[in-house]
Amino acid sequence: APPPPPRSFCGKNMLGKRLQDTAETLIIGGGCVGVSLAYHLAKAGQKDVVLLEKSELTAGSTWHAAGLTTYYHPGINLKKIHYHSIKLYEQLEAETGQAVGFHQPGSVRIASTPARVDEMKYQMTRTHWHPTPQFLIGPKKVHELFPLLNMDKVLAGLYTPGDGHIDPYSLTMALAAGARMYGAQIYSSAPVTGLSPTLDGRWDVQTPHGTIQANRIVNATGFWARELGQMIGFEHPTIPVHHQYVVTATVPEVKALKKELPVIRDLEGSYYLRQERDGLLFGPYEREEKMVLQDSWVRDGVPPGFGKELFESDLDRIMDHVEMAMEMVPVLKHADIINIVSGPITYTPDLLPMIGPHQGVRNYWTAIGFGYGVIHAGGVGKFLSDWIMSGEPPYDLIECDPNRYGKWTTVPFLCAKARESYGFNNVVGYPKEERFAGRPTSRVSALYDLLKDKCSMGFHAGWEQPHYFYKPGDDVGYRPSFTRTNWFGPVGRECKLVMEKVGVIDLSPFGKFIVKGKDSHKLLDRLFANTMPKVGLTNISHMLTPRGRVYAEVTITQLAPGEFMLITGSGSELHDLRWIEREAADGSYEVDITNITDSIGVLGVAGPNSRKVLQKLTSEDLSDAAFKFLHCKSIQLAGVHLRAIRISYTGELGWELYVDMPKMAEVYQAIMEAGQEEGIDNFGTYAMASLRLEKGFRGWGAEPADFIGKKALHEIKAQGLVRKLAYLTLDTDNIDPEGNETIWHEGKVNSNT
Repeated sequence: APPPPPRSFCGKNMLGKRLQDTAETLIIGGGCVGVSLAYHLAKAGQKDVVLLEKSELTAGSTWHAAGLTTYYHPGINLKKIHYHSIKLYEQLEAETGQAVGFHQPGSVRIASTPARVDEMKYQMTRTHWHPTPQFLIGPKKVHELFPLLNMDKVLAGLYTPGDGHIDPYSLTMALAAGARMYGAQIYSSAPVTGLSPTLDGRWDVQTPHGTIQANRIVNATGFWARELGQMIGFEHPTIPVHHQYVVTATVPEVKALKKELPVIRDLEGSYYLRQERDGLLFGPYEREEKMVLQDSWVRDGVPPGFGKELFESDLDRIMDHVEMAMEMVPVLKHADIINIVSGPITYTPDLLPMIGPHQGVRNYWTAIGFGYGVIHAGGVGKFLSDWIMSGEPPYDLIECDPNRYGKWTTVPFLCAKARESYGFNNVVGYPKEERFAGRPTSRVSALYDLLKDKCSMGFHAGWEQPHYFYKPGDDVGYRPSFTRTNWFGPVGRECKLVMEKVGVIDLSPFGKFIVKGKDSHKLLDRLFANTMPKVGLTNISHMLTPRGRVYAEVTITQLAPGEFMLITGSGSELHDLRWIEREAADGSYEVDITNITDSIGVLGVAGPNSRKVLQKLTSEDLSDAAFKFLHCKSIQLAGVHLRAIRISYTGELGWELYVDMPKMAEVYQAIMEAGQEEGIDNFGTYAMASLRLEKGFRGWGAEPADFIGKKALHEIKAQGLVRKLAYLTLDTDNIDPEGNETIWHEGKVNSNT
C-alpha cells in the first residue's frame, strides 16, 4: 500500500496573496517567537524573510498566555534574553504604531523562609555586573510596594523595577506589523505539508499553495514542534503541559489604589499574581503528582484544527495554591472568579528552550520548547537574527542549544522530567543543583553498577558520572546548600589523594569523534587555531568563530596518518559536532566523521603513583623518556587493547585510557587491584574541577594556515586586550564562590568570577 500522505498543520486554504517562490529564511510558526524572529531579520536587512502560519497568528500558546515579563533569571545568560525583550517591548509601540499593552509596575519575589533569603542573597552576588537593577528589600519595603499583602510570613523580597506584563496578542501583532514594515512576508492559513532537503543544503517547503525553496528553515511551531521535526526524522523532546490561571472580577481594594501593583511571586506558594484591570490574576504551578501532561499529543499528535482552543479547567487541582494565595493576599477571599484559563504550554526536560541550528541536517534551526515564550520572544528573535546574519551566536547560550539532547532522550524520560520541572518551578535554586526524575537514562558507562552505591552521581548530557565518593562516617546523599555542605570534606580528601597518591575517575561522558579521509588534515587546519599534531601526538586546540571568539576547546590526537580523534566536553558533544559537520559540508571536504562517544569508555588515572600502578599491567615502557607528555600510544593493559594518552588535566602526572565500553569494567578492576599498595582510590568531577582550577593549566600551539577567525584574532591582538583572565584567592570560612559572582573594587563593579 502507498504510504499515507504527510500530516499537515491543518488550516484554511485561503492565502489572499501569491505564495513567494524562494526565501532566505523561512520561519514556520506564527506565535510571538516566530514573528519576533521575522521582525528582527527583516529589520537587520535580510531580504526574502518568509513566515508561514498554519491558521492565524498567535494560535497555540501565545494567545492565552498570562504575558509576564521580568528581567530576572537565575542563569547569567538568559538574563540577556530577558533584557533585550523588555527593551524591545518598551519602544515597539512607538516604532510600529501598534499598541502592545505593556505595563511595568515592577515585581517582587517573596521570601518567607531562611533558605529563600539565602537564595536571594546568592542571586544578588551575581547581578551587579548586569545592566538591570535588582534589589534585596526588607518587609517594610515589600509592604510599601504591595500594601495588600499579609506580612506575617514575609522575611524579604527581591525587587526588580521594570518588570511587569504585556498583552501577548497585541505584542505579536505589533511584531508582525514591524516585520511587514521592514519587508518580511507573512502568510496565514499556510500549513506546511512536507519538508525536503536538497543536495546543496537548502529546503523545499511544501504547502497546499505551492512549494517555497528556502536557504534555511526555522521550526518555531510551539507545541507542534515534534510533528514538524518528525517530517525530517527528529523526535524533539517537547511536551505540552496544562497551565491554569485565574482571573477575578473587580476587587474594591485594588480599584482604590493610586498606582498599579507590582507582580508578586510567592515562591513557597508556587504561584504568580498580578493586577488585571481592577481585579487580580494569579497562576499556580502544581506539584508533580497533581500537574497534568498532554502526553497523548506526544503519541498521537495535536488534534487537527486545535489552535485557539483551551482545556477544561480544574479548580480542584490548584486549590492548595488558591488557599495559599488567599492567605498571602487576603482580599482574594472575597473576590469573584470570572475566568479560569487552562491552556497548553510547551516544556522541555530541563524547562529551557531549544534555540539554534540542529545537528544532523544542514540549515535546520529550532526556536521551540518555550515555557515562557512572551519574555523570551524579543530576546530570542534578536539572538537568532544576529546569529543568522553574522554566522555566529552573539553570546554564549549553550544551555539552550538544541543539541544538548540526543537519542537517550526518550518519551518516558521527557514525561518524567517535564513533571519534575513544572513542579520545581519555584523551588529554591541551589548551586550544583541535581534533579533525579527519569534517571538513569540509557547513557551509563560500564562502571555505573560498580560505582552507583559508592558515590553521589551527577547528570551530564544524559550520562551518570560520579561527583564525589563516600567513606564510612560521611554524611551521604544529596545535600544542597548555599554554604559548604556534605561534599566539601570528601572532595578535599580526593584532591589530596590525587596530589599525593593515585586516583581513578570515569571520564566516559567526554564527546568523542573520529575524523578521517583524504581531506581530514585540511578540514581540521581550517577549523582549529593550531597546528595539527603529528601521528602519536596530542594537543589542545580551539575552534574560533569568524569574529575570533572561542567556540570550543578540543583535544586532538592523530592516531594514524589522516585519522584524528577529537575529544570535547560532555555538554558540548553535538554542539561541537554540528560545527564540524557544517564546515565539512559547506567546504565539500572528503572526510568521514564518526561519533564514538557511546561506544568508547574513558578512565583517567592521575597522581604521582599513577605510572607505577599502570606499569604493573603493561609491558609498554611508561617512563618519561619513552612516553612523553601529550603523546598517545596503542597498548595492551591487563590484556586489553586500548589507547593511552599522557596528560595532566589535574596538574599531576596523569593518563587517559580509551577502551571499548564492554571492556572498561575489566580494565578498571585490574587497575584498582594493582594499585592497592599505592593507596589507589576513586575520585570524582568535583575534585578534578578543583585541581584544574588551582593549577590554571593553559596551552597554546603554533599558528597554522588560514583558520576560521584568524583575521579577527590578529585585529583583536593589534587593538589590545580589554579583558584578562586572573586567578583570585578568597579567605572565607563557610561560603565559597560558585562562579559569576560580582567582583567589586573600591566600591565599583569591576568584573565577574
